[in-house]
Amino acid sequence: MKRVLLKLSGEALAGEAGTGFDEATCVSVARQVKKVVDSGIEVAIVIGGGNFWRGRSSNKIDRTKADGIGMLATVMNCMYVSEIFRTEGMNTSIYTPFACGKWTEVFSKDDAIKDLTEGKVVFFAGGTGHPYFSTDMTMVLRAIEIEADMILGAKAVDGVYDDDPEVNPDAKKFDDMAISEVVEGKLGVIDLAASVLAMENKMPMVLFGLGEEDSIIRAASGEAIGTKITV
Repeated sequence: MKRVLLKLSGEALAGEAGTGFDEATCVSVARQVKKVVDSGIEVAIVIGGGNFWRGRSSNKIDRTKADGIGMLATVMNCMYVSEIFRTEGMNTSIYTPFACGKWTEVFSKDDAIKDLTEGKVVFFAGGTGHPYFSTDMTMVLRAIEIEADMILGAKAVDGVYDDDPEVNPDAKKFDDMAISEVVEGKLGVIDLAASVLAMENKMPMVLFGLGEEDSIIRAASGEAIGTKITV
């Protein structure tokens, strides 16, 4: 693989606290990504905002405004994590679909790809810039735009199951499955609209647990980890 898009779960970055940042987890992620970049693979990153806010955290707030809060949560996450990356010796850039002062740059495919080819880790914050779209949609959309070879989805759960493993200890994990199965079964492993976009554009992905040892390195190297979703 030459280029990957890594999706990080906001909740996974929060560690056991479930909210905010767990610095040790973020440093571990940074060190793994550095090894991936040093191996010659270009890395772009999308981070969810669930460690601060989810689009439906409050039923008293208009959905459009609630989603806006969620987009800003992803900007905070990318700013923090990118600084952790810098302390670990990497160069980074952050792109948003809207102007965000001097903290980020407005997204441009050409600029983002130029940064990647120069060895920078590129962060895509702020979602799509529109309400009613999840960070799963941002993940797939940006992966397609930058012509990534694969999406690496680092989540709190270590793959795709036929039932909720937290509720059902006998839930079966899938080693691999087709994206068409995800769409047709409405499995919810990623947002349905994002699944359809991935299927139409033949964007493969692997979903795995961030908490597993060296999981990002292993996924980027092609090791069988989590659930591979084929196209």
